[in-house]
Amino acid sequence: MRTVLLLLCLFAVAFRPDKPAYRLYGPDLKTKTYAKLVRQATDADVVLFGELHNNPICHWLELQLTKDLQSAKNGALVLGAEMFEADNQTALNDFVQGRTTSKELAAQARLWPNFDTDYSPIVNFAREQKIPFIATNVPRKYATLVARKGLAALDTLPAEAKKQMAPLPLTVDLTLPGYKAMLDMMESHGGSNPSTQTTTTDTKASSPAANFARAQAIKDATMAYFIVQNLKAGQTLLHVNGDYHSKNFDGIVWYLRQQRPDLKIVTLSSVEMADIDKPTVEGTKLADFILAIPADMTKTY
Repeated sequence: MRTVLLLLCLFAVAFRPDKPAYRLYGPDLKTKTYAKLVRQATDADVVLFGELHNNPICHWLELQLTKDLQSAKNGALVLGAEMFEADNQTALNDFVQGRTTSKELAAQARLWPNFDTDYSPIVNFAREQKIPFIATNVPRKYATLVARKGLAALDTLPAEAKKQMAPLPLTVDLTLPGYKAMLDMMESHGGSNPSTQTTTTDTKASSPAANFARAQAIKDATMAYFIVQNLKAGQTLLHVNGDYHSKNFDGIVWYLRQQRPDLKIVTLSSVEMADIDKPTVEGTKLADFILAIPADMTKTY
């Protein structure tokens, strides 16, 4: 009898009644529901969905949240994404408003390699529902310029180019957790770490590591700028971005707070875990919602 009971217990441990693809938790790692996420997102001005770019659960949940917010907001929804750069706004508008085909969008915009599998479902839904879709990111050539030469290099750009990014001069606080972590990582590989500096130019603490962090900051600041510029009272803007750009209430969130401290912001951070029923994360308060995904989840690329 004991042997039978032991086998039953082992069977119960090894085989659960279901295999959830994700769990949602709060910053205190207490369980939250998807319904709670939709309610809080509906009441927010801005929702920042921090994704893992190659994770199918992130992309699927982004689509579900988009559909449910469109219904809950009764049309007062705006979409935005890191995956579209500001100088591709016209191409994105033309597609979403039904003036061009998907083939023309691919020819006119710099789409990510995983666009067809991961982002086209949301863009196509926006097209079907006539939802405004904002290309929020700085053109990559300008972020690359900052990474190579520092923020001061942006001052040499023509006025038309400067319209595609956050207003200059840009304040970058290298002591913010995300940028400091980036500097620390690069320092461990032989770079210097000027993370105690706060600067609006590259006259202080200019180094490859610092400029790399500043390139990240021009992306964060630009995304925040175009979010604010395209948000009207009563709307919710759902923004999709890499988790690094908004976790720890940092990055985009920090720049949003500089412009509009009154905004109601909801953040979601995606984390892969060995056991999503026993959540563990490094540090605390990653986001309002933590999307826990099995570490062995298949990838889209």
